[in-house]
Amino acid sequence: MNRSLRFFLVSAFTVLLFHSNSFASDTVTIHVKNAESGVPVKLGIPFPEGALYSPDHVRVLNNDGQEIISQTTQVTTWEPANYSVKWLWIFFFTDNSSEYTVEYGEDVRKTVEIEHPIVFKNNQRDNGFAEIDTGPLKFRVDKGGSGFIDSILLNSDGINFSDKDTVATGINGRGSFLDYINENGPDASTAVVKQHFIEKGSGPLHAILRVEGEYQYNREEHDASPFVTYIHAYAGKSYVKVYHTITYTGQPDNSEPLNGKQFPEIATQSELIVDEDQRQRDEGLTEPYDMIEQSGLSLDYRLSGEQIFRSELLSGNWWEEGESVFVERNLTDELSYSVFQTGPDPTMSSEDTSSTPQERIHGFEASISANGTPVEQSHKAAGWMSISGDQFGVSIGIRNMFEEYPNELAVDLESGEVYAYSWSPNESPMSFERSVPQFGMPGNFATGLTKTTETIFYFHDGDQTLSEIKKTMDFVLNPPVAHADHSWYGISGVYGKFADADHNFPELERSMQYKFDWMLFNQNWEPWYGMFNYGDVKNYYFRENWYQWANNEPAQDFMWWTNFIRTGESKMYEMAQASSRHSMDVDNVHWPRPEKYRGDSNSALDWFMSEKQSDGTPYLGMGRRHSDGHWSSMLSAHVWVTGWLASYYLDGYHRGLDVARMTGDYYIRRIFGEHGLTGRRLYLSIWNLAELYDASKEQIYLAELNDRIDQLLTLQKQQGGRMTIDRYGYSQNYLSHGLTKYLQMFDRPDIKHEYLTHARSIRDVPPIDHDYESFLSSIHPLITAFDFTGEKQFLIEACERSSHLLIDQMPTPISEFETQAEFQAAMEDVSNLPMSTSDSFFSQRLPVWSFSMGLRIFGWTHAYSVPYMIDRLEKFDDLSEFSSCVR
Repeated sequence: MNRSLRFFLVSAFTVLLFHSNSFASDTVTIHVKNAESGVPVKLGIPFPEGALYSPDHVRVLNNDGQEIISQTTQVTTWEPANYSVKWLWIFFFTDNSSEYTVEYGEDVRKTVEIEHPIVFKNNQRDNGFAEIDTGPLKFRVDKGGSGFIDSILLNSDGINFSDKDTVATGINGRGSFLDYINENGPDASTAVVKQHFIEKGSGPLHAILRVEGEYQYNREEHDASPFVTYIHAYAGKSYVKVYHTITYTGQPDNSEPLNGKQFPEIATQSELIVDEDQRQRDEGLTEPYDMIEQSGLSLDYRLSGEQIFRSELLSGNWWEEGESVFVERNLTDELSYSVFQTGPDPTMSSEDTSSTPQERIHGFEASISANGTPVEQSHKAAGWMSISGDQFGVSIGIRNMFEEYPNELAVDLESGEVYAYSWSPNESPMSFERSVPQFGMPGNFATGLTKTTETIFYFHDGDQTLSEIKKTMDFVLNPPVAHADHSWYGISGVYGKFADADHNFPELERSMQYKFDWMLFNQNWEPWYGMFNYGDVKNYYFRENWYQWANNEPAQDFMWWTNFIRTGESKMYEMAQASSRHSMDVDNVHWPRPEKYRGDSNSALDWFMSEKQSDGTPYLGMGRRHSDGHWSSMLSAHVWVTGWLASYYLDGYHRGLDVARMTGDYYIRRIFGEHGLTGRRLYLSIWNLAELYDASKEQIYLAELNDRIDQLLTLQKQQGGRMTIDRYGYSQNYLSHGLTKYLQMFDRPDIKHEYLTHARSIRDVPPIDHDYESFLSSIHPLITAFDFTGEKQFLIEACERSSHLLIDQMPTPISEFETQAEFQAAMEDVSNLPMSTSDSFFSQRLPVWSFSMGLRIFGWTHAYSVPYMIDRLEKFDDLSEFSSCVR
């Protein structure tokens, strides 16, 4: 069946599905890559409007058509249109199948249940605790305890737990830690749990405990530092996956205090303004003050008898996957063992730590040491270690240990303590001063950034073999990737109608896939790794060098998520994950912020005391601007929530919604007055708020969104019918995606009418204020105008503009490029992107929209239009009118 016919049949079925309740059931195929039997899988699946009305009307079948035990959670609905399910989380344990079938519909019910579901007790009193019993594992988090897990009991029978089953306990106040050091010496933290919660997605198979707390310090100069820990537990399993987020609350450098002064670009008042020329001369900006000495998680284990240490390094060069090199040793008189990973310039203080176009840099080191002396060395650690006794064993691991260096896994055999260090004490302290030179805003906004580390803690019988331990550790360290059929995501309509990567328009598709492969190649060439770098990429490739961290503009993580759902490729999933987690943590302001009042006490006074808290930073929830550093510059229109929410939907990553809400609250505060309600600030806020309301269904965000759309329509009347002003002509996609998301939820003919007025204007008078950067950003608005009207001329013009995006086939497979220089030359050779249309500075060198540049401009020129253009072209059997973009 050709793809055009397939599209029409699918569309007809979907329309029927929307308007009929006569169907009994339907199915979606799920593909799971790299999965052993018994691996936990959680994925988000979208559903077309009207297709599913209850998460209870879903079940999962294996390859043999047999139902397996599953857990489903409704994430969001198609409200206010109707209450049908829009996004659903599905959790199950794999068997030996590579494909699974999700069956859904009015008549579908689960027919199998777990025999021993998880027991989850959450006592939120002042002296309360949270306790989870998975069957073989029972663990507890106490207020007033360690700040992490306070007791772990292991009993393979899963009955009659007693003290003899204790495999580990917490270290009082030091179960998690973030320690500072400055000229006054170290200042060790004490972890205090403030509250714990049963998180969304918890059920009989999979439970999620959210723990909120803070690190308190001995010296008054150090404010308390908030932390958040998500602990994932699994029925019948004796391991937990942990996401632990720290917040840097120190003073990053020795610069003169601003004392309320603000930079002109982000001023919320007009009286106290920084003199930027004078600030640039402040040498204190380049001198570190509060540094991270160490951070991580710890436990006190209880092992007896002869003990065995196990771990794994990877052979070969750092850029290669490598072969396993296992270390397995019976312990005699050793006092400690550790697995340490570091790499080039871990503290980000050097200016020259990149590879050349012809040769990769060196500097990655991994070692397994006993008593501080290496017993095995390589460039890469696999990310785990294990210690076993006669009865019990404890294994710990850090996901992306290599990519997020410097970190360490350690066991102190004298004290019986194990550590998972997200910042290793055997590395120089992490400092946050500015490097020299840097251009632009002379700021340092490191205070308030966060970092999340993913770990696994596996508690097992002492007789577990090395291969059995590694297999379980890989459940978290190298997890399987689950994905619905590629076409399903576009058919569902949750992000509008777009094509997957399997179609008959290769010239357009290559403009997507070559670009993403180019960025992944550079990540593993430059390299773009490190605790505060991994997940970000750079913007501009000039004169054989990369410049400026992207800091996520414009929603680069969403580009990766979109390409993952279009291709199902594991490498796209992994990069999407990393990009979202980096940008929501490092590229955003999280502190200082007041504690949220929750009403979990009996004293009415607590409310009035909470109201006396200071407001914190006005920039809470605001993002960073692209710059030479991650925290050196900010701007009001530089925060993107769409990818964070995609990670929430697709990956079940709760922090995505948590951080997106901070940005929504930032919009509500309107700290920039009318400035924040004009230009690209307004356009981006409409996209962000539309996505946030769709995820949360919270009326406070809808009210703000509606007000901003009214402002947009008012300004349009003063701008000759154009919704965007020419100063920000490149930001067309913010409005086209934001408003189509809004119109997906609400019937607003007035908005649609004015949108078409805008589309006709940019069709007839193309936006070339930023040359092809703005010209090509107009493609998606023209596509959606075609959707609204059916007028083919909109799509023909979109096709004409897309003709510049066609990419020839490379004569050399990408996997065969040996150097960055070879790949970059090939990228430009196959490109049909034009040079500048004017005498601007772009005419003097490769323009910023060139094919070998990064993803920043690519977001406006390609990423948010090409999949939609291909989808519309697939509808036509006769493509003669679209010959300009079809070969």
